[in-house]
Amino acid sequence: MQIRIGPAGGCDEFAAKYKSNIFLPEFISDFNLNAFEYQCGRGVNLAEKTAEILREKTAAIGMEISLHAPYYISLSGIVEEKRLKSLHYILLAAAAIKKLGGTRIVVHAGSASKISRTRAVELAKDTLIRAQKALDEAEMSDVIMCPETLGKVNQLGTVEEVCELCKIDDRLLPCIDFGHVNAMTNGGIKGKEDYKKILDTIENALGNDRMKRMHIHFSKIEYTLAGGEQRHLTFADTVYGPEFEPLGELIVRKNMTPFIVCESAGTQTRDAAQMLEFLNGVK
Repeated sequence: MQIRIGPAGGCDEFAAKYKSNIFLPEFISDFNLNAFEYQCGRGVNLAEKTAEILREKTAAIGMEISLHAPYYISLSGIVEEKRLKSLHYILLAAAAIKKLGGTRIVVHAGSASKISRTRAVELAKDTLIRAQKALDEAEMSDVIMCPETLGKVNQLGTVEEVCELCKIDDRLLPCIDFGHVNAMTNGGIKGKEDYKKILDTIENALGNDRMKRMHIHFSKIEYTLAGGEQRHLTFADTVYGPEFEPLGELIVRKNMTPFIVCESAGTQTRDAAQMLEFLNGVK
């Protein structure tokens, strides 16, 4: 396996040049990138023809696709009817990524503002167990759910919580958004040792194999001390961080093969190319 790296959807540069996502593969490959994440945060609205074209194009050039499931999925919702609606949205996302020829879907865990974090984790685990069963019954067992770390303090999704969610089934992989982790911890990622502690936490909880194959989101994110994440930034930011280079060194030294998605605000393709250039330099 190899490191897969690319942007989240189309950057501003892409949007100014093209009107359709069907041109994403060739645009991204021009930057020597080999992956991207299809954005369904506001709902799964993937036309059959679009999926067919993207699947054929990416297969032809060896590019891989992941998919971000709808933001409104709430694994930890306290109203059971609404919580279980998340199963439907997960199944829609799973069907979409299969049409695209990929396997990974990124899922938000939900809120932890009205109940204890312990109770929120219990509810989210129950939802994921049901979701995995639904995927198996729908003959989509090959779809990998990736619960994501979140960046606001009232959201469920610390590194430890995501690892706990992934324990429900060996097929789940953690999606560690290092910008979110940095925002949630008020700038807690200062350098290589902080990244190492995160990777060690994942390895201790889920094993070396899942740590190496983890899903990664990366961007610099503005945050407040009280609330956490405010907005995504570009790699030009010198105030908030985190910096990619210490993580990149660890990825190479540990022989990791993650799927890395850059979520910079509008410059995600060029910033992903910058990460790739650094990784190649370390190698």
